[in-house]
Amino acid sequence: MASNRIGRINEEIQRELASLIRTVKDPRVHGLVSITAVETTPDLRFSKVYVSVLDRSDVKEVVKGLKSAAGYLRRELGSALKLRYTPELQFVEDDSIGQGAHILSMLRDPSVVKPANPANAHIHLDEEDDEE
Repeated sequence: MASNRIGRINEEIQRELASLIRTVKDPRVHGLVSITAVETTPDLRFSKVYVSVLDRSDVKEVVKGLKSAAGYLRRELGSALKLRYTPELQFVEDDSIGQGAHILSMLRDPSVVKPANPANAHIHLDEEDDEE
């Protein structure tokens, strides 16, 4: 039952931080920044916040900017959530969206993906066959 509570707190922290990031005045925090996940310890002392940035070249600077704005974000989060303890925020770069796009591109490449059953290797699923 406690894990369900932590899950709800993680979702609420993620929702609040997503709206608070737009108010950060640090010039390093720019572009499309999204919070992909939040993991909070059971004692609510620390939260690991996974951050994804659309422009991959600026991700290190954005994470540094968020780390410097962590005090402001924690204070605003504490006033919004009304928890006994407001967790200390630790920002971590998240590359799961980029990895997912890479896997999807590999799956769409017929030279990489081989048929699961070698007996079906003669079957071709091309759009050209459907047009005839």
